[in-house]
Amino acid sequence: MSLYVHLPWCVQKCPYCDFNSHKAGNNAPFGRYVAALISDLEAEAGEAAGRPIESVFLGGGTPSLFSPEKIAAVLDAGRAMLALSDECEITMEANPGTLEHGSLKAYRDAGITRLSLGAQSFDAGMLRSLGRIHGPDEISNAYAKAEAAGFDSINVDLMFALPGQSLDMAMADIDRLLEMSPPHVSYYQLTLEPNTVFYQQPPKAIPDDDTAWSVQEQGQKKLTAAGYEQYEISAFAKPGQRCQHNLNYWQFGDYLAAGAGAHGKLTDFHGQVRRYRKPANPQQFMEQVERGAGRVVATPVGDDELGFEFMLNVLRLSDGFTAELLRERTGLEMTALAAPLRKALDDGLLEQLAPHRWRPTPTGFRFLNDLQAQFLP
Repeated sequence: MSLYVHLPWCVQKCPYCDFNSHKAGNNAPFGRYVAALISDLEAEAGEAAGRPIESVFLGGGTPSLFSPEKIAAVLDAGRAMLALSDECEITMEANPGTLEHGSLKAYRDAGITRLSLGAQSFDAGMLRSLGRIHGPDEISNAYAKAEAAGFDSINVDLMFALPGQSLDMAMADIDRLLEMSPPHVSYYQLTLEPNTVFYQQPPKAIPDDDTAWSVQEQGQKKLTAAGYEQYEISAFAKPGQRCQHNLNYWQFGDYLAAGAGAHGKLTDFHGQVRRYRKPANPQQFMEQVERGAGRVVATPVGDDELGFEFMLNVLRLSDGFTAELLRERTGLEMTALAAPLRKALDDGLLEQLAPHRWRPTPTGFRFLNDLQAQFLP
């Protein structure tokens, strides 16, 4: 079991972002929101039923807009109410342009064990086109400060196929990243998501599919040559540095949810999987929590959907999945997925490694959406 905590404010909304984030302005109610989060965590503790929490992820929004003292208050409440394991991985997302809002050492002292820096690019022009508030030097400075503060588990986000980005420009980004040599890299393609500015007003000169694939392929080769293992479609890690929180998602584990718009997934003692979410609007979330009504009613996941949801996640993993994991996380046997599994094998999108173990082929990884769609109910 994991815990996700959502902190919904940013300095400004990036035009490509479809997450539940809101411009903070000068009067964002950080103190009130933290109080609501702590009340929300108390409700979540009842759902945990004493199960150990193996990872915590503070996402957003921009959690580093919150002071170390406020982050510490949230984590202290979590420790008091939930059974955090001794080796609990606690990640906080941070924007390199907001880290002046708090000392990185203070975040470390508050209990953050892993930092995730939203770099996105090392090209000043690309950063401007993405609406980012930081420059290339701020990324390097933030990373150096994080290391000096004692963080030995750091992720750096890097995007590719950006507006006007050539293959050479994308590879220059990879080279700058490798100079820092972070333990973990999230390397993913810009996509135009609905309900974003970029979707409504697509930027010019977005690379075509062939160019994007060339960039992805060359970037992955550089990362592999530098000692990174691609363990998920967009995640690369040095040995021992895989993100435990995201692995729990991709392996269809359970997770609690606290904060505006946060989503949770729970499996009860009868094996029934339920999903739930919190009100997305921060004001509405705070008001409902203060009235003692912050939880949205959980929705059971039907048997016909369980297999697809499981495959939607595990097919992102380079290690693939086993029949045992399917049975453990859903109660289903592989016979329930026999027809799409056979078709995916015949199409060369999956390969069988052992009698009860499968993984995507390189072609399956490249055309992951097509592979996942084969398991739609």
